[in-house]
Amino acid sequence: MKNEFKTLPVLLRTPHVRQVVKLSLDGLLAALAWQLALSLLGGQAPLPHGASIWALAALLVNLLFGFTRIHYRTLGQQDVMRILAGAFVLMVVALGIHPLEPILQVPHIPRSLTIMASTLTGGLWVIVRTAIMVIYERKVEGPALTGPAKGHTLRTLVVGAGRAGLLVAQELRRHPELGCTVVGFSDDALEKQGVRIQGIPVLGHTHVIPVIIREHQIEQVVLAIPSASGPTIRAMTEAVQKTGVRLRTVPGIFNLLGNQSWKPELRDVSIEDLLRREPVKLDLSSLQQALQDSVVLITGAGGSIGSELVRQVCVFHPAKVILLGRGENSLWEIQREIRRAFPDQELELELCDIRNVTRLNNAFHSWRPQIVLHAAAHKHVPFLELHPEEGIENNSIGTSNVVNAAVAHGTAIFVNISTDKAVNPTNVLGATKRIAELLVLQAARRAGAHTKFVSVRFGNVLGSRGSVIPLFKEQIREGGPITVTHPEMTRYFMTIPEAAQLVLQAGVLGDTGKVYLLDMGEPVRIVDLAKDMARLSGFTPGVDIELRYTGIRPGEKLYEELFTDQEDRETHVHPKVFESAQEPMDEAFLKQGLEALQRAVHLPSGTRQREFLRWLQELVPTYQPSPVGLGIYATLDAPIPKDVASSVQ
Repeated sequence: MKNEFKTLPVLLRTPHVRQVVKLSLDGLLAALAWQLALSLLGGQAPLPHGASIWALAALLVNLLFGFTRIHYRTLGQQDVMRILAGAFVLMVVALGIHPLEPILQVPHIPRSLTIMASTLTGGLWVIVRTAIMVIYERKVEGPALTGPAKGHTLRTLVVGAGRAGLLVAQELRRHPELGCTVVGFSDDALEKQGVRIQGIPVLGHTHVIPVIIREHQIEQVVLAIPSASGPTIRAMTEAVQKTGVRLRTVPGIFNLLGNQSWKPELRDVSIEDLLRREPVKLDLSSLQQALQDSVVLITGAGGSIGSELVRQVCVFHPAKVILLGRGENSLWEIQREIRRAFPDQELELELCDIRNVTRLNNAFHSWRPQIVLHAAAHKHVPFLELHPEEGIENNSIGTSNVVNAAVAHGTAIFVNISTDKAVNPTNVLGATKRIAELLVLQAARRAGAHTKFVSVRFGNVLGSRGSVIPLFKEQIREGGPITVTHPEMTRYFMTIPEAAQLVLQAGVLGDTGKVYLLDMGEPVRIVDLAKDMARLSGFTPGVDIELRYTGIRPGEKLYEELFTDQEDRETHVHPKVFESAQEPMDEAFLKQGLEALQRAVHLPSGTRQREFLRWLQELVPTYQPSPVGLGIYATLDAPIPKDVASSVQ
């Protein structure tokens, strides 16, 4: 007998049993509504078994509208409107039967009784569901948001009384183990001032937050405006930090992909938040048309930019995505992530080095990609100054291999990921990426009609591997010092999702034979970046943690340029994308230079470096190497052999 009682709660949790229980409860409530209406009107029962007949009619409407599928614990406004609409339909149907009473030979039912019974039925259905939801919330959520709690809890102010703010408040209520008591909201909306939202008062505008913190003994501030811009978050951070109170925030809604839903997960404000700009607005319909049902191949798919391109592309449901790269661990990681976020997306993996022409052509032959996003590249400036052959082989010759494979196998859209360092380059990275741009421009000429071959330039990407922000985070975690190369060094920054989105916009929807540049916003001083990160970690730069200048590294500029003097700048594809129409280099000369660079890879050390410098300067006349690295050979002034020069005129 005891075992039978133990199985009863389990049975009640099965879907079919729950629906039967809900249906039975709604039938009883409809019968009760009929009896209440009859009592309130003070009349005689006009119809034998009237309550049972009314309950049966109500259950038919219930099944028609699917009320049993409404979860009592998460009752919302749309659910209430649906229930009331069902009650209205019940009333209309009942009133429609009145003219048929003589034909059906049934007793006359007063219209007032029908209207009253319908109203009470809908009302009881809503009231009971609401009561169950409230009881459940009180049971699992503990004390009220503004009420006392066991032990010490952080008195919390939520900035933003919109949907995100309400979700944050509800999460804090559902999880008392987080130790937070929401004291109030702060919001700039005039109509919300002085009101209570779900029992929580709106305490004032955001510009008086320091006053609110002082008057209400706030211990934690949560910024619940997912679409807030970087300047807004910066101003909020500075205001709150002066009070000594901890500021936390929630993830931005524009960074979500696939089947993810927005959740108010609290985290500390990061440097990415301070530099956040307005969300990119894409031409989604055109991107959908271009990417959906297409085979998309992404080189360097395991890298920072490549993996984000994979995420962004999968949003548009291509027929197949080919992950091509040489880092097996990084490919494995992005493959696992995409399979979780996009379980229906078809993925293929190609472990392949773009310098291996045979393997690369085999991959293109197997999958025949219609769209190629070329993100594979070496990008560390000091490393490539010391090992220029790696940059030449990977960034220039490797790009040539990918371009040739794309042209040979009929690729329709080819997007080369370039860098602002290709503008008037002072390092091997910039020079080799400029050659890659020239190769793509050349391919645009020979690929034929109905194809697009473009390059997209952008600057530093926040959080990418080897970038300055992960370095600063590590240095701060270790207690310093934070190393900055020069106090006046500036760089352009953008987030990885923003960069990937604009790459798709420019590359997929742009015109062939163009170099596109992403709007990077205003340049940021690296030293200011370091100081902001120190403050966000609770340190005062120069007091709690040392800031040390180490000097400019080989190949680095104090500032980056976006266009050369010869490049025109226009914007047609997107407000945040500029384009530059450029003339491709003489094909024979470009080919000869690339072959010379490839031969130079196998020369002895000193000769190899001089040949690299000679041909990089010939192919990229604006290349001015820094004194360190290849720059040590700049004084040799060795001209290109006459026989070579004459053969390519």
